[in-house]
Amino acid sequence: MEAKKETRQFKTEVQQLMSIIINSLYSHREIFLRELISNSSDAIDKLRFKAQTQSDILGTDTEFKIRIVPNKKKRTLEISDNGIGMTYDEVVENIGTIAKSGTAGFLEAATALNKPDMLTPELIGQFGVGFYSAFIVANRVSLITKAAGSDKATKWESTGDGSYTVEEIDKETRGTTIILSLKKTGKDEQDFTDEWTIRNIIKKHSDFVAYPILMDVEKTEPVLDKDGKPDGNKTIKVVREETLNSMKAIWTKDKKDVSEEEYNEFYRHIAHDWNEPLTHLHVKLEGTTEYSALLYIPSRPPFDLFQSEQKHGIQLYSKRVFIMGNCKELMPPYLAFIKGVVDAPDLNLNVSREILQQDALVKNIQKNLVKKILSLLGDLDKNKYEQFFKEFGSIFKAGLSMDYDNRGKIADLLRYKTTKSDGAFISLKDYVNRMRTDQEAIYYITGENLSALLNSPHLERLKDKDYEVLLMTDPMDEWVLRDLHEYEKKTFKSAEKGDLDFEKIDDNRKDEYHALFDFIKTSLDERVKEVKPSTHLKDSVACLSGDPNDMSAYMEKVLRATGQETPQVKRVLELNMDHPLLAKIKTIYESDKDSSVLKDYSDLLFDMAVISGGGKLDNPSRFSKTIGDLMAKGLAEAPF
Repeated sequence: MEAKKETRQFKTEVQQLMSIIINSLYSHREIFLRELISNSSDAIDKLRFKAQTQSDILGTDTEFKIRIVPNKKKRTLEISDNGIGMTYDEVVENIGTIAKSGTAGFLEAATALNKPDMLTPELIGQFGVGFYSAFIVANRVSLITKAAGSDKATKWESTGDGSYTVEEIDKETRGTTIILSLKKTGKDEQDFTDEWTIRNIIKKHSDFVAYPILMDVEKTEPVLDKDGKPDGNKTIKVVREETLNSMKAIWTKDKKDVSEEEYNEFYRHIAHDWNEPLTHLHVKLEGTTEYSALLYIPSRPPFDLFQSEQKHGIQLYSKRVFIMGNCKELMPPYLAFIKGVVDAPDLNLNVSREILQQDALVKNIQKNLVKKILSLLGDLDKNKYEQFFKEFGSIFKAGLSMDYDNRGKIADLLRYKTTKSDGAFISLKDYVNRMRTDQEAIYYITGENLSALLNSPHLERLKDKDYEVLLMTDPMDEWVLRDLHEYEKKTFKSAEKGDLDFEKIDDNRKDEYHALFDFIKTSLDERVKEVKPSTHLKDSVACLSGDPNDMSAYMEKVLRATGQETPQVKRVLELNMDHPLLAKIKTIYESDKDSSVLKDYSDLLFDMAVISGGGKLDNPSRFSKTIGDLMAKGLAEAPF
């Protein structure tokens, strides 16, 4: 039977991606080796995990390794491993197309930068497209792979010109070999067939890889006589296999023996992120629950943080043996951005994800680590913590719903801008400490625009009383308020829902406006649930508020934006009885209850309330016409 062979075209987005990588990362050419070695390490990890349930899959090839073979004469570089390998279909799926999320995310990030020379190496590892970095240094890339347990092997080859060939071949052993036909080395450029160039790159980027990275090295050794002693000055050149990486399990070392650079380099290795981490946590616990952990808080979110297929960044080991990556059971979803390693020596090597979910040891480790992470965040200096909160605040707030035991600690770590903070973040504790002696509640307002909130008419009376108001512009804050009813025995109170308790309405004046308010309510019956005197307004004439238990206008908007059906919530139209405009309308109403302008004024008051709250008018042309007519009438009556 003839072996399968075909030529295929790269998808358009893959061609774009390759062009960006090849043309934009010339100043970081060495990263290709980091990426290919990392892929080899992942392939061995996957095989080891599979071998836990299929012990015969390894056969006699049980010593895992990664091999580097440079060839100066042919200008080639080989990177091979004895990992899990790939089938024909997996090669087409994984190499020919790239995962859709990775490709789309990479292109989006690259486009956002808008400057090819600004493209940085972290994008390569972060978006899972590292294999293509080989084309930075190679004119041709050949991949030969055989999946563990498979009879046939597959060869993939491309010059990066938009197409690739893939064919079935024979290969004795499992694993993957990548052969790079290297481009000519320019002046002052690294030669990737040079032994010391390869050594330095591996020491810099791949020293922590858990498997030996081997290379045959030519050495000069003394010639030995029959007694095994050096025979004078005679020497001989020999080729010896040498391990280039230390394979140090950095998490098992004492903190004092690890330098900051080693911590950062290990982070780059496990996170595929060239940005330095914001901070790290290195702990070793002995006793009833025994484990070591090295965890990192990134300085920037991973591209897939808010995607459904987002991966957790924790790798689970037992006695330095890799168990699994993407270990969701060790960190709750609101801390899914944490990267690192947990090594639990008492864990069963054959543990499955289903067992992990019920494992008391794992639950205990998670509980301890979460407490330590929250403590670590609390100890960060002000600038570092603000950086963290700006990047991860939205997902971190979800912890209030998910983690009841730590709700108080999470609440302590929340930060908000306020009407008095001049654009700076403050904690809830700072807010409570700054409350006026006559203030009983923590006041807040929600919305998408900070400037609009700061100038909202709902805050006029609160500002007049010199009360500080939290400005909540993150959609997650709506869920924060649902779960966090009070802080340090102070209840949260909306500045836009319900009455402000400290403002009492004069009953006599209320009676004076009662008939007019009933008329306006009748005119706007389909749009408002009530028209009443305002406890919020001081200078403005109108605003829309909600009943205390109503969904906020912002929450309604957020839900609609996500495609969720929400019932239309009628708002309360609040009117300022101290405003001269309202007094004029009252005079017209009392002299001619059938005046046609009263309906126009009712509509106008509603539209002004909508606009002042940052909303959009259903009929902006009517509003514009009404304003125009009123201005024309006013100018006609002016004494000039």
